[in-house]
Amino acid sequence: MKVCVYAICKNEEQFVDRFMDSMQEADYICVLDTGSTDSTVEKLRARGAIVARQVITPWRFDTARNESMKLIPPDADICCCIDLDEQFHPGWREALELAWQGNTTRARYRYTWSFNPDGSEGVVFWSDKVHKNGCYRWVGAVHEILDYIGEDSEHFVCADGVQLDHHPDLSKSRGQYLPLLELAVAEDPENDRNCHYLGREYMYRGEWEKAILVLQRHLALPRATWPDERCASMRFIARCYRALGRDDLAAVWLHRAIGEAPHLREPYLDFAELLFDQHDWYGLAYMASCALSIRERPHSYICEAYAWGSLPYDYLSIACAHLGQTAEAIDAVEKAIELAPQEERLKNNLKIFQKMQQSGA
Repeated sequence: MKVCVYAICKNEEQFVDRFMDSMQEADYICVLDTGSTDSTVEKLRARGAIVARQVITPWRFDTARNESMKLIPPDADICCCIDLDEQFHPGWREALELAWQGNTTRARYRYTWSFNPDGSEGVVFWSDKVHKNGCYRWVGAVHEILDYIGEDSEHFVCADGVQLDHHPDLSKSRGQYLPLLELAVAEDPENDRNCHYLGREYMYRGEWEKAILVLQRHLALPRATWPDERCASMRFIARCYRALGRDDLAAVWLHRAIGEAPHLREPYLDFAELLFDQHDWYGLAYMASCALSIRERPHSYICEAYAWGSLPYDYLSIACAHLGQTAEAIDAVEKAIELAPQEERLKNNLKIFQKMQQSGA
């Protein structure tokens, strides 16, 4: 089999060497530059990439990615859509080929979307932008997805051992996302995924009332049936109500979020944050314990970094300390420190809890 990595880019010279180093296991590396004014194109070509230039007007991610697909050589079997700020771990091609079967059209692989300040993994999920040549197209002005247009059925495989890391330029603006999301929802008002993303974008921007309306509309759409995404919309509505000073309504929506997806840690921890602020230590201990009872990290993109870091144990330790359960508080904060050894506050809490235990408090 022949493997092609294809990408779109604009002014990403800082990522070229790292990107090209990690993609060397591919037979082809094809990049569509959409208007760079720096040395991105020259650096890519010097490293052996096949590069074309095309300005996309008006800008749409699906248009750009579909144009980049035209660069893929016809004899390529497996196509990997990768951005320049992403890097495969060595050995990715062998692992991908081992997983690929005769009827495979698409592969899922482990993707680390963000990293914490200490270098540990943040948001992790399984992505699926590796596909068979000639039977897919990209759709969606933003948060674009692969649409299967092949003749036979679509078949997925899980490519265990393939790891892709995302190290973005955090200084880049998100300004283009909102108008593109508004366009995507206008083009397909019944698309539940785009409606959820649009509501989330309004929330990110602090447009609380608008976010609530759009997220509630998402929940009312006939195709909005995925519990994880519905739960996220409910959590975001609660977050907006908290920002508006309506903790009573936030609690209602957090109850709904837990009922929608009791298999996820996030709704319990969002409720725990509310209870922490209200000094409800029994409730805080309960919510933190519920979160910690969920041991398997989900593979979907709806997986917040805080849910799998030190926070659940941190909340539990604080609740136990206030309830006079010092041994349990010490045990919980020690586990929190294992997950966040750089956090001085956790270490200070451990000292406080140990003194409490010694004094019999």
